[in-house]
Amino acid sequence: MGAWGEQQGAGDKVMMLADGNGDFTRALGLEMDASRFGMGQRSQRFSMVVDDGVVKELNVEEPGAFSVSSAEHILKGL
Repeated sequence: MGAWGEQQGAGDKVMMLADGNGDFTRALGLEMDASRFGMGQRSQRFSMVVDDGVVKELNVEEPGAFSVSSAEHILKGL
């Protein structure tokens, strides 16, 4: 995540976090089983705005969609 953040120029504006074991995803109830595609347990696609540790906005994508988790969607709301 650190290397991806650097490559994208996130700097200190965006905190890049990984969820390697899926603990955070499970706590949110956003896990999905993609085993039939050879991908195992995964996170649904979502975006989140967090301010000082408080979730202000949680956007969960419909399967196959890419709209409410896009950077453009989040930036419009900030």
